[in-house]
Amino acid sequence: MRRLLLSFLLVLVSLVAPQAAGATTTTCDLPTFRATTTDARLSALFTDQGNDNSRTDDWTGADGTYSVRLPGGKELWIFSDTFLGHVNPDGSRPPVREEGGTTVFLNNTFAVEKDGRLSTIYGGTSENPKAVMPPRDKDHWYWAGDATVAGGIVEVTYQEYERYGTGAWDWRWHRNVVARFAPGRLDRPISVHDLPSGHKVAWASGIHRDGRHTYVYGVEDLGGTKYMHLARVRGASLLGRWEYLKADGTWSADQADSARLMDGVANEYSVSRVKGGYVLITHDTTEILSSKIVAYTSCTPYGPFSNKTTVYTTPETGGNIFTYNAHAHPEIAGPGLVVSYNVNSFVNTDHYRDVTIYRPRFLDLAFE
Repeated sequence: MRRLLLSFLLVLVSLVAPQAAGATTTTCDLPTFRATTTDARLSALFTDQGNDNSRTDDWTGADGTYSVRLPGGKELWIFSDTFLGHVNPDGSRPPVREEGGTTVFLNNTFAVEKDGRLSTIYGGTSENPKAVMPPRDKDHWYWAGDATVAGGIVEVTYQEYERYGTGAWDWRWHRNVVARFAPGRLDRPISVHDLPSGHKVAWASGIHRDGRHTYVYGVEDLGGTKYMHLARVRGASLLGRWEYLKADGTWSADQADSARLMDGVANEYSVSRVKGGYVLITHDTTEILSSKIVAYTSCTPYGPFSNKTTVYTTPETGGNIFTYNAHAHPEIAGPGLVVSYNVNSFVNTDHYRDVTIYRPRFLDLAFE
């Protein structure tokens, strides 16, 4: 929750999506947005999971909400800040343990979906749960990014944050890493590897496999402005040799050459193959505390992205409540492109009063 409050308080500027100088123009049959509906199956899945008190160490709410298909067909859901515990009959939850209650609060967790049920995964024990990606000490923690599967191993990107003072906002992004998990043992990583972390680009916003390459989308978060960056690696694993998209449309092995491709994206966004082109889904950060989820289209996974279209206006936004970080789940079958977004409050006690606030929402976007 903490990582989102500060960035949304700042005034955000207008979107620019220029054609990269020297890039080859590509033509295609661009997808056209038609309609958005609520994804009833996923909405019910997470409502039922959150309200089920058959386990008292189970998921009751989280943000982040990335997903990847595991070998064998199960769906892995990847979360950042997560509440574990039980839900009271009136739809509230107890305060977190640090405030004298019984609810556990972790900075990252997983859930595996099988046969219409979710199973929460965390590290540690049921009496003392820990994050699946444990911090190195009390002054550091990890928030999750997008993930991929390479050679049967799950690779999840994480951003490490660090505390540098005693003030409420005395924390900052530190570096990017990728943690590798065995699908049959997801409660702790088998290895953790550094990812490129120069020039303050968080390489965790989105991942898209296309042809011979895996594209990794990043964000350079300057508070009032957030810039898209793009890298790629040959093959499926993120441990390969990275290249970065330059302003002239070519690729460079030097991360210092990574170009600001456009602004207006959120910290989490996605690029997916849809029909004959590609669709970028993001919350619109050109407006402060925007309720708008927007789509852009392109003929390539590296842009340029244009045709900005508002595809949904989140009804929860207003008062203390804000919405953020919409992105797609293209591996999930549905009547359209499945998209999730997060809901949060600036008032911490709201999360205790109403468990529905801090849960993802799911949509189906129809294109033709």
